[in-house]
Parts: sequence; C-alpha cells; structure tokens
Amino acid sequence: MPPEIDYDQCIGCGVCADICAEDVFFGTQGFGKKEGERPVVTYPEACYHCYLCVKECPAEAIRLRTPLAMMVPYK
Repeated sequence: MPPEIDYDQCIGCGVCADICAEDVFFGTQGFGKKEGERPVVTYPEACYHCYLCVKECPAEAIRLRTPLAMMVPYK
C-alpha cells in the first residue's frame, strides 16, 4: 500500500520527499521552502515500505499500511 498523507496535519516541510530513496513523493524544486506547498504521492508502486517517511515526519502526517503479503512470515 502506498503512503497516505493526512493533509490536515502536514506542515509541508519536505522531509518525506528528501528522505525517500525511491522518490515516491513529488515536490517542486525548492519544496519545503514555499508556504502552503504539500507533498504528493506520485509513484506509489515504487514504495518498498521502509517506513523512513513515517519515522522522520515531524508532524506525524504520514501513514503506511503494510501489505498482507509482507506481514505473512516465511519459513
């Protein structure tokens, strides 16, 4: 499942776009410096659920649901 952003809590700091190694989030050049600009999940299929965006978000505005296939333990 792709990351979900709660835009009511998001402060537009740009940490999620900076920290994401797979560039799942999109922001324009200078993102996080413009008032009112928010990140957009543009490449949800590229997310590999590392949870860095969730851990680093200062506003706790990002939620990430782990797909069932990743929850099932392998023997």
